[in-house]
This record gives sequence, C-alpha cells and structure tokens, in this order.
Amino acid sequence: MTGRVVVVGYGMAGARLAAELHARGGDRRITVLGAEPHRAYNRIMLSTLLAGKIGEPDVELVEALGPRVDVRTGSSVSAVDRAAREVHTADGGRYGYDHLVLATGSRAAVPPLPGLDPLPDRVVPFRTLADCRRILAVARDARRALVLGGGLLGLEAARGLAARGLDVTVVHPHGHLMERQLDPTAGAVLAGTLTGLGVRARLGVPATRVTADADGVRLHLADGEPLAADLLVLCCGVRPDTALARAAGLAVDRGVVVDDRMRTSDPRISAVGDCAQHDGTLTGLVAPAWTQARVVADVLTGDDEAARYRPRPTVTRLKAAGIDLAAMGDLAGTGDPDGPGPVEELTFADPARGTYARLRIRDERLTGAILLGDNPAVGTVVQLFDRGAPVPADRRALLLGRAVGAPAEPAASPALMPDAAVVCRCNDVTRGALVAGWRAGARSVAALSAATRAATGCGGCRDAVTGIAAWLAEADPPTTDEVRETDADREAVQVS
Repeated sequence: MTGRVVVVGYGMAGARLAAELHARGGDRRITVLGAEPHRAYNRIMLSTLLAGKIGEPDVELVEALGPRVDVRTGSSVSAVDRAAREVHTADGGRYGYDHLVLATGSRAAVPPLPGLDPLPDRVVPFRTLADCRRILAVARDARRALVLGGGLLGLEAARGLAARGLDVTVVHPHGHLMERQLDPTAGAVLAGTLTGLGVRARLGVPATRVTADADGVRLHLADGEPLAADLLVLCCGVRPDTALARAAGLAVDRGVVVDDRMRTSDPRISAVGDCAQHDGTLTGLVAPAWTQARVVADVLTGDDEAARYRPRPTVTRLKAAGIDLAAMGDLAGTGDPDGPGPVEELTFADPARGTYARLRIRDERLTGAILLGDNPAVGTVVQLFDRGAPVPADRRALLLGRAVGAPAEPAASPALMPDAAVVCRCNDVTRGALVAGWRAGARSVAALSAATRAATGCGGCRDAVTGIAAWLAEADPPTTDEVRETDADREAVQVS
C-alpha cells in the first residue's frame, strides 16, 4: 500500500503500529499524533517508576522509526472529517489520510463522589506519566496515602508507595481484592500478604465523599468512619476514549466497534488498543494491543491481507515487589458450561505463608487457575493453559510446584521446552524465536530483547529470557567479541 497513514494516539498501541508499518518498508508516509507532550512510554512500568526502582528514561519505549514516520507530540486531535479524509488538531493543523488508525487509548475513571469535581491538589488518578509525576511530587512530603480501588492497578500503586516508606491503605468497595480475577479465598490470602508488606486494606465499604484542605485529604466511607491522609490515589478503572470516534459518526458501543481486521464502520478507519471493542470485548492489556497493531500493519501493507485478530486467553500477572500472582481463564465455569469431560476443582491454601493455588480442569485441560505465592510450577501452568495441552496425571505437581513427598528439583532446563512455548506473552515471543535470535547474533539478554522484543512489555518474562540466554551461552558459547558486547550490555539492562 502507498499513501498516507495517520495514527491518532502515541501510546503503546500507536507507537507499536508505527514501528510495524515502518518495518514493512514501502513508500507510505506515516504521521503519528500524540496528545501527550513526550515520547511514547511503557505504561505498565509506571508502578515500578512509582516505587523508585527505575527512572523516567527507563519507561520510554524504544521503537525503530525511519524518516518517513513523522511523530508529533503535544498534538491533540479535535476532529475527524471523514468526507474530506482529514484529521484536525487543536492548534489548527490539518492532516490528510488515506487510512486513519485510532489508538486513543483510555482515560482514568473518576468516581462520581462529592468533592472530586474539580480534583483537589492532593487527589490524583493513576494512569499517565503526568499522573505519576504528580503522585511523586505529593508523596515527597507525605506520610500517609490512600488508594481508592483494590484492582490490579490499585495494588501496584499501593505497593509502589509503600516501597517509598508511606503508610498506605487500600479502600475497596467489594468484599475481596481483585474480585474480577480472584476468588474470595485468594483475595484474603493476598490481603494478608499485602499487610506484611505495609499495605492495609479496608474492604466492603464504599466511599461516599472526599474533603480536602491544606492539611490533607479525607475519604469518607459508608460506615461513617473517614480516613485521613496526605495523598489520595484514584485507581477506579478506565474508560475507552471514544469521544473522537463518536463525534465522527463511527459505530461506538463501550469502545469503538471493530471487525477481525480491526476496521471500524468506516473501512478507511481502524482502531487498536484500549479504545477498540472487538467481538463485544474490551482488552485493556498490552499484549492484545500489540497483536492488533501487527494485524493492521499486515493488512494495510499487503504483507498478509488475510491477517485477522484472534484473541488469546488472558493471563493476569500482578507486578509488585514481594507478590507473585498469576490468574487466568474461567474459574466460575461460565465459559463452556456444556463442554465435554468432567470438571475437576483443586485447591491448596497456606495463608500463613501467603500461598494459594486453585486449578479448574475440564477434559484434562486447564480452563482456569490462580497461583499466589512462591510456586515453581507457575511457568508450567501458564504454558499448559496457553497451549491447551493436557495436564499431568499428578495434579499435585501443579498445585504445589512438586508432588507431595518428592524432593525439590531445579526448574526444567530450557532445552526441554518446545520451540512453540511462548516465553513473552506481551510480544508473543516463543522459545524458538529466542534461539533463532541467539543464533543470528543476538548473544546477550539485551540483544535478545532488542531483536525479538521479549521482556519489553510488562517485564514479567525477564527471568525466563535471562535463563534461556544463560542456557544458550553454555550450549553455544559466544565469541570473545560477543562476550565483550554482553558485558557492556549487562549494565544497561533494567531488571524489573
């Protein structure tokens, strides 16, 4: 395809799409319009930035973009003129397009509580890099912090603030934490783990209003007891940013409605990432957004006109220091109630050690799982779930990491992993791709990440990539020059 492609949004989805289009060559002109004043960044790593483990340069996304890619930051798009095929920006700019891609993402949801309109200075949503900067600015002189919302993002924010020495309380209106991913028992074990890490939880009590003054902020609860703090962080979910699409007359439900090619109701306009609604579903995760970007790039450039978006099962990982949590699949049994084979439910709980495991198995396949705490089998469970492979006959090895009474064994060698095993879910990088990258000359963890994009998303696969690199170094040692390069790279690798 030749012509002009305009991408509205320079977040993780928009930046990846621009890189995918650039990588496919051709003479098309690509314009990326980002409302934020800075370059694209890894939103997943903001909680790590909040914890002080990395600096701002470490969250910037590094994507290869050539001279035909024109990135314009601080360019807020005000309207789409579909008849003229033009995009208008707030500063008066006009950009013609042959194909337009909406990657407008989502916005933090601010609950309709009295006292939050306008937002007081000490109350900050946690969504963008600017939000993170504001939270850190207030936190410098703060002793106590409240986090409203006990979902994934709220717990990551709470753990990050606690790591900075603040006294943190999470307020959640539901009876247990992360109710969308966890059952009540897992939520209770997680709450106990958080308490040991300096994060308390107030559960099952809705907030009713917020008051703030120069001395601090108070969150009033339905049971009549207000909580006082120096900082209130809002983590109450997100809403797809569909205003531009709706004003342009595109089909919008909860998100911008797209088909399997990520096309909207206007065939000259696509949508990817948080703003897109495919088959009635919103994603809100980076792995689907990057897959969608690849599909759009394949279709637009003609590299694979038959490319279609096919959602993969979701695995949720809580990325917070001191907490190991993976949740996946359908634990309620609502996904396929009439499916073949008997259903098995296996659970193990050791709250004193912060350990909980639950597996749901149908027809010898995992349909759902929760693994909380130290469990060496987590990688195996994710692979079994991801590939739909049969589970082992001894289920205890998955629940406990090894069979009851068996001696502890080291993790299986990467040599035993099949090439099709997915190591990095964010970028869909397999063990085979990492081996191929190594053999092609990417002979360090940093080089493998650059060549395959593994470990550039949430960072949860960093240890696995490092282990595979160590195995490859032993099985296929690098040359002297490559060793020098590896030593130089090692200092540049940020371990999440």
